Amino acid sequence: MSMETNLAGRLRNTSLPASSGLLPLYEAVANSIHGIEDAGLDPSVGKITVEIVRDSQGALAFAGDQKKRGPEAKNDISGFRVIDNGIGFNAENMTSFQTLDSDYKASRGGRGVGRLMWLKAFERVRIVSSYINETQKVNTRTFQFSSPNGVSGEEMQHDSLKEVTTSVFLEGFEKRYREASHRTAIAIATDLLEHCLWYFVREGGAPQIEVIDAEEDGPILLDALYDDYMVSSAEIDLVEIKGEKFELTHIKRRTHTSRPHAVAFCASGRVVKDESLRGKIPGLFGALSDESGPFVYGCFVTSPFLDRRVRSERIAFDIEDEQTALFEGSELSFKDIREIIYEKAQGHLESFLDENMKNAHERIEKFVSEVAPRYRPIINRIPETDRNIDPNISDKDLDLALHKHLYEMERTILADGHSLMSPSPDQDVNVYAEKLREYLERVEDIKKSDLANYVSHRKVVIDLLEKAIERKADGKYAREDVIHQLIMPMQKDSNDLMTAEASLWLVDERLAFHNYLASDKTLRSMPITGATETKEPDLCRLEVYDNPLFVSDSVNSPFASLTVIEIKRPMRNDAGSGDEKDPIEQALNYLQRIRDGKVTMANGRPILGGTSIPGYCYVLCDLTETMRKRCLMHDLMITSDGLGYFGYKKSFSSYVEVISFDQLVTGAKQRNRAFFDKLGLPAK
Repeated sequence: MSMETNLAGRLRNTSLPASSGLLPLYEAVANSIHGIEDAGLDPSVGKITVEIVRDSQGALAFAGDQKKRGPEAKNDISGFRVIDNGIGFNAENMTSFQTLDSDYKASRGGRGVGRLMWLKAFERVRIVSSYINETQKVNTRTFQFSSPNGVSGEEMQHDSLKEVTTSVFLEGFEKRYREASHRTAIAIATDLLEHCLWYFVREGGAPQIEVIDAEEDGPILLDALYDDYMVSSAEIDLVEIKGEKFELTHIKRRTHTSRPHAVAFCASGRVVKDESLRGKIPGLFGALSDESGPFVYGCFVTSPFLDRRVRSERIAFDIEDEQTALFEGSELSFKDIREIIYEKAQGHLESFLDENMKNAHERIEKFVSEVAPRYRPIINRIPETDRNIDPNISDKDLDLALHKHLYEMERTILADGHSLMSPSPDQDVNVYAEKLREYLERVEDIKKSDLANYVSHRKVVIDLLEKAIERKADGKYAREDVIHQLIMPMQKDSNDLMTAEASLWLVDERLAFHNYLASDKTLRSMPITGATETKEPDLCRLEVYDNPLFVSDSVNSPFASLTVIEIKRPMRNDAGSGDEKDPIEQALNYLQRIRDGKVTMANGRPILGGTSIPGYCYVLCDLTETMRKRCLMHDLMITSDGLGYFGYKKSFSSYVEVISFDQLVTGAKQRNRAFFDKLGLPAK
């Protein structure tokens, strides 16, 4: 016997994604539920058994590496057997089975093509069904179903003693689907429960369903899984949308499920489309909690409208996401349905959502106050719905989320600025003035954010420096290159890095502004010198004065300054005389070598008076006994706080300052304290 249709062609035109490889199994279970209902059996009497059939060859193939594959290793699934005590393949059901697109189960939303799903994921299906015939005797019908032959090999037997039962063997699980599907019985049972959850939630409940795996001990009962899975009984909302009736079933899942808060659109009792509610309902994130403990919210949506509009493969609906203006008034879209669902879900969870939103706002406030004050000026410009973040979000993810809004505001301001600079000739003056006022307010907030970010960065740098100069657990101190990197990245010059990457303000605020800066570069590699030496000062800075009010023809006018900074390892106590041991002498000699190279601009133009450019030499170190002696040898004066030395070396035309690391940290904190206080940054 063969179907009067091109079965192979229909299968080619039937879609089944690899991720939906277990859908044919779930369809078989749904058919069994319908069979039990058609037999008039009470759900407590109906029984469905799902047996997982594994490849016996797999045991041989993997016997040697079972340990390597871990305790969750399983032999490959080759098929399934679904057994039920429903009505079976009687004459009516057999005729319907052989008729593609049958409307036999149209009242349940059936499309008569569910069995096509079987042959998408499995090579063949064997069916053995014992049923009560029209004479009230038991017949057993056996046949096969495959793509090449359709329905074939049908046999009939009469046995009045035979138990009424139907077995559907799904054989030859295709590799593409098998590899993308769950392997364990508990995962398959949980997914099956999700797919058929509506039958458990509805009034009357579901038949007894069990999943059996020969490689595991005992069956998994979906009733027990459901009891463990649910927190409380379902609550139902009946709504009407543009004349179509919908039933919303609100449930609470226990949090051990990995599924997020979601809405499930169902047709003919099956879940067809799952949608996460993340970001859709203010305050709905993470697990919620009630007196029974934490839970995840779920909403099942059923409707005759969904039954009519489900596609034959039962993996999607023929419903537009959003209707065009032409059909907006009459045609129902998913947008219309979702709006009602979100409204009802929000009302159903109102008390939980209010608490979450409160926690979300407190989380943002704490993060902005203590970690990222740069976002303070823009917080009120972020939409309320986008501020309802998960209170358990990490600092990193929260920073990324807020930065996304900051970036979008900057992008919008840039675009709006171009528009405002080119107003149309017929633009109303008052309207333009209002737009300009609003635009400048937004610009001001962004600039405040930039300033807050700059100050916050300074706080981080100071904290890192303070940590870097501490003695480590092994009793040693950090190398000087660690501190060097904080102040200025090594082996870099002005052309290699952004200004914000250098923290010269730690030493002197004036050092933040320069025309050329080099770190651990040889003298001959610096474009501002003509030197040929390979000596490497820690930091070298050139500042060219640019004052449009000053005009002078004198070659001796102070057109520039040079700064050299030497950094020594914390608590180093071996300072002595000579260029190699005396950091003060090292800095002065670097200064002189640069001058001897006839200093030029970075573009090669000479700097007038380059050989007599005033110099500034800074030495960053701890004031150990040997270092204090060197300071006295150079006639330097101790500072009032006793944390540094300073003086002027006339023969080098250079100011010299020795700054201890303690003074470096303390001074930076004092200079920036007012800014930190304004931003509410915690101070140690």
